Amino acid sequence: MNSLSKLGKKVAVLGAIGVFLLMALEVVIMISPFAFFFYSVFNPVFHFLSQYPATRWTTSFFLPHMILPPTLFLQTLRVLGSVLFVAGFLLFTVCALQVYLGKIFKWGIADRGLYRYVRHPQYLALGLWGAGMAILWPRFIVLTTLSLMYILYYFLARDEERRMVSQYGSSYEDYKASRGMFLPLALERPAKRLFQRLLPSPALRRLAIPLLILTVVLGSGFVLRAVTVHSLPLAARGNLTVVPILPEDAAQGDKILQAVLQDEAAGALPFLDPNKSYLGYIMPPDYIMQGMIADTGGSSHLFKHHHTIALITDWVLHPFAHLRRPPASHMAAMHHVDPGLARRHHCPLEIDQPDLACDACPYRRVIWVEVDQEEHAPLAGESDLSLGVTRHPVGFLDLDTRDGSLVAAKPVKPGTAWRDVPTPEI
Repeated sequence: MNSLSKLGKKVAVLGAIGVFLLMALEVVIMISPFAFFFYSVFNPVFHFLSQYPATRWTTSFFLPHMILPPTLFLQTLRVLGSVLFVAGFLLFTVCALQVYLGKIFKWGIADRGLYRYVRHPQYLALGLWGAGMAILWPRFIVLTTLSLMYILYYFLARDEERRMVSQYGSSYEDYKASRGMFLPLALERPAKRLFQRLLPSPALRRLAIPLLILTVVLGSGFVLRAVTVHSLPLAARGNLTVVPILPEDAAQGDKILQAVLQDEAAGALPFLDPNKSYLGYIMPPDYIMQGMIADTGGSSHLFKHHHTIALITDWVLHPFAHLRRPPASHMAAMHHVDPGLARRHHCPLEIDQPDLACDACPYRRVIWVEVDQEEHAPLAGESDLSLGVTRHPVGFLDLDTRDGSLVAAKPVKPGTAWRDVPTPEI
């Protein structure tokens, strides 16, 4: 019976880790050549969650993933995600080697290295790695599975300690009393005393811990989502709202809206209906992530470029530069050609002017998504990014920001480059 109980615990923990990995590593799937094979399993889950207002929020993002973070706080948090991801992985590797080498050489209680400071540095490392992963791919569903993983790790650690006491007796009791569980004792002891004072009953504490983990982890996501949306430099006129992908385009919003309204009045933008609400994303014409907003063509289909390793490395190690690099830059690096020449050659607007510096390109693309509101009044501003609304692309336009002239305007199909897979909206 005891062996069955241990097996059940291991299966539960491994299952939680597996679900978290599937959710968190979705970004790897998205840019791999096997994207749609994997999404044949993923997408039904996302669609089920997206059907109902009560669960629609789980597929949304709580931090900017396509938009470059516009504030120092959000930029710092994004860098922290990469640091935690790399540091957590390295710490876990070191701790795992220490444990398995200890078993091989029969060192007894693992109390060396990081185990000198905390009792479960492996779980701490996995927790840091998971937090970094949640920042790097900030879907609410990733936070939900991360919460489940934290809860199971806590109870698994408690169970391991009971078995260690049975095996090593007072020597492990002494070790346990002199080290913190997941943090150094000097940091953990005051919080533990406060928690015990607030909840004297051990049974209540066992019940409160999972609720506390869920509240802190998911609550942080909702707070960060509100901070993110409030930080975006939105510009709105009537039923139209625009948000820039690049921080330097923040001042372009009103100017672009004025040009769009003129083109709409002239009948050049038939995909915009004055009785509906729209959110426009302002970006360079060859912005690498535009396929997540709409299917604007082959260059936005990252899963067709076979640059998965390069894109993932860029995503982790270059938190902001990876959003500025167009698809042509990866091709240029692989074939050792001039990036500027490659970018001009692959320009979506077919502008190949040697005297036009791509880094200071005056042309901008605006991809429009219709925002479906349940209310009769059109939405605008931050309301377009509410968790309760649905969005689908309708078209895009290219214009010259120097004079506001329209270069091209095209409708698009309702899906993105990943068809009907829910993709980031911020």
